[in-house]
Amino acid sequence: MPKRVAVMDLGTNTFHLLIAEGIPTLYKELHHEHVATKLGEGGINNGLIQPAAFERGVQAMIVFSDHIKSHGITEIKAIATSAIRSASNGKDFIERVKAHTAIAIETIDGDHEAEYIFKGVKNCGALTGQKSLIVDIGGGSIELIIADRDIIYWKSSFEIGAARLMDMFHQTDPIPTQSVADIEHYLDEKLREFFAEAANYTIANIIGSSGAFETFAEIEERNKGNNFDLKKIKTYQFDNRSLLSLFDHLILSSHQERLTNPYIIPVRVDMIVVASIVTKYLMQKLAIEYVTMSIYSLKEGVLAEMLA
Repeated sequence: MPKRVAVMDLGTNTFHLLIAEGIPTLYKELHHEHVATKLGEGGINNGLIQPAAFERGVQAMIVFSDHIKSHGITEIKAIATSAIRSASNGKDFIERVKAHTAIAIETIDGDHEAEYIFKGVKNCGALTGQKSLIVDIGGGSIELIIADRDIIYWKSSFEIGAARLMDMFHQTDPIPTQSVADIEHYLDEKLREFFAEAANYTIANIIGSSGAFETFAEIEERNKGNNFDLKKIKTYQFDNRSLLSLFDHLILSSHQERLTNPYIIPVRVDMIVVASIVTKYLMQKLAIEYVTMSIYSLKEGVLAEMLA
């Protein structure tokens, strides 16, 4: 009988549950669910999970626990990232979840998070013999990884995720031009170490790890009049001109325009703006024209390790 496991990726904006069986490169998805817990809402830059967000997170874990039990899963991994690891009441959240569900949450550091993201992207088949920059834009942190299909040359995690940037800079909608410039100056400062390192490599492309990149891909294809189903693909190659045009459109858009766009899921309606700014900024700073989307990310990297 194939090995059957459950992986939970407990992010700043969204909690994911993936139940699967098989081997790392060929597995069958038995259940996949995500809940917009918005764990960082109202407290992301103050290092505190607010009461309402705290309860949303606990309730999501209770639901996940029920699904895990119904599938008879005994091998479980629940991974907590930026919001929980940086919150003063993160341990309280972990203890509450353990009391209600018996699920033991493992908090990982940014370095470990980047390793899992690399493993996920590698198993997606997006990496080649050329060096790529893997970009994972989470709510609490952004992971940047320079790698080819065999080796990680450099990796780091920066606590400048979309929820943090939005809390600091996106207070007016549409986002003012000055706020865009302020974000770019902030990134110049926070990513100085990365740019110094990146100068040592020839980076062929950016590989965007799921999240906002899924939304970018769907909008691009729908704008062309094509059907699009994320469940039927593992990678997606963007058209550079269309992608930059899409970024400009999203950055200039209003909350209402994004809200009524059927291809932007609710949890990304506002964070898609700063995700666009960050991706466009990296493309221009590094003079990169080619961008690929990987459907696999952290949870698939954890899954690969568990199924090995």
